[in-house]
Amino acid sequence: MPRSHFEKILIALFFLSLPFIHASVFSDGRGYYAYLRSPLIDHNLSFTTDWNSPPLKALHECKACPSSAKQYWNHPANGLLVFNLNGHFYANPITKTGHLPNFYTVGPAILWSPFVVAAHLAVLVADRLGSRIAPDGHSWPYVAALSGATALYGFLGIYLSFQLAKSYVEERWAFWGVLGIWFASSLPMSMYLEPSWSHTHSAFCVSLFLWYWHRTLSRRTWKQWLVLGLLSGLMVDVYLANAIFVLAPALECVKVYSQAWRVRWSDAQFLWKNLQFHLLFAAGAFVAFLPMLITREIVFGNPFTLGMYANVPWNWRSPAFRAVLFSAGHGIFVCTPILLLAVLGLFVLWHLDPRVGGTCLIMTGAFYCLISVYPWWTGVYSFGNRFFISLTPVFVLGLAAAFSWIARLWGDSRVAARRLAPLTMLLILWNFGLLYQWSHFLFFPDGVEPVSWSEVLYNQFRVVPQQILSDMSTKVRPYL
Repeated sequence: MPRSHFEKILIALFFLSLPFIHASVFSDGRGYYAYLRSPLIDHNLSFTTDWNSPPLKALHECKACPSSAKQYWNHPANGLLVFNLNGHFYANPITKTGHLPNFYTVGPAILWSPFVVAAHLAVLVADRLGSRIAPDGHSWPYVAALSGATALYGFLGIYLSFQLAKSYVEERWAFWGVLGIWFASSLPMSMYLEPSWSHTHSAFCVSLFLWYWHRTLSRRTWKQWLVLGLLSGLMVDVYLANAIFVLAPALECVKVYSQAWRVRWSDAQFLWKNLQFHLLFAAGAFVAFLPMLITREIVFGNPFTLGMYANVPWNWRSPAFRAVLFSAGHGIFVCTPILLLAVLGLFVLWHLDPRVGGTCLIMTGAFYCLISVYPWWTGVYSFGNRFFISLTPVFVLGLAAAFSWIARLWGDSRVAARRLAPLTMLLILWNFGLLYQWSHFLFFPDGVEPVSWSEVLYNQFRVVPQQILSDMSTKVRPYL
């Protein structure tokens, strides 16, 4: 099937964006990558050479990094992994199985493995041929493979979100919805600047899960229920909070059993058939989630250990409902304002399709409530609120629906495109400016120190353009 004009543009934009990847393994990424590097290189899960590798040591010597960026450090001598949360220190001691603690999820390692294993084989072959590249999992081929894989998964998530949005709006509005979320949200941070974090993988897995759920929504066979279960398990392998999206098929189950209740369970065959489907889904989810349970058992001696997440107080009594949306440093509507239009668009989607739109609204609300009670709801040092990157396909649907609704108000799609396209591009440019500030420590909220938006605005219009021009002239000058 030939690709449309908009699909070709999306593919071209992906390839044009590849030079902006900052290949690195940093901070949380060390924990995610350790589940791949340690068994591949060290043939164990001790993580000794993961927590104490040179790039992590360099962080402590970085004078440009604010103190908030140095919140993670290790003490390999006594087996402690120490965290600073709101001025309080929490330590994960060496586990009862004799392993250094690693409470990060195993999903990103699963997704990276084909690319990193290929890089490892290439390094081994190059070593036989006399190359001096270290086959240690830390050298540049490994980091490049990991970072490129992250960008690819991010694009696949975007592409699946585009296909999903096309089911409800014109292709042009699906395209602009994708473009807005791709470049005007927090997604570029994890997709290009911090590729070792799990959020891009999360966006991909949720996109794949919702795309497949939607594709099989009208009539799902037992094989499709099993596949959906496997996808849900992988999605939670990547990020535990993604269990929220299992609400999509769960609401279907509720509907089935409520219908059975209303007819007093008279159709036993119908009920038993659906029960088999739901058990297959649960079995698939369990099988896909086994890598997480197995690694938890090996490292912690308990497959259900949550590590640090169970040792710190959650905000059950004082959820950060308002701050998650409107805080100066990490409020999603303040740092990434395009998400306000995307959330409002979910109500338009609800009008277009009550079943899908209602499900998206429920999942978004549940995810928002979960992050509001999470102890690290700010994402600490992150651009915007990185946790909401998991909602990428839902935001694409909402933004595309919002654009479509606005276009209907104006009555002419071409007129609407001439107005909405520049608005989207302005939001993208604004986001790029903030991302530049974040990556150069000009706008680096840590959830503790207040953010001065007067300073941020000054940097946005005065400092950022000057520094970009200076960076460009520095790179061009050697060739003149």
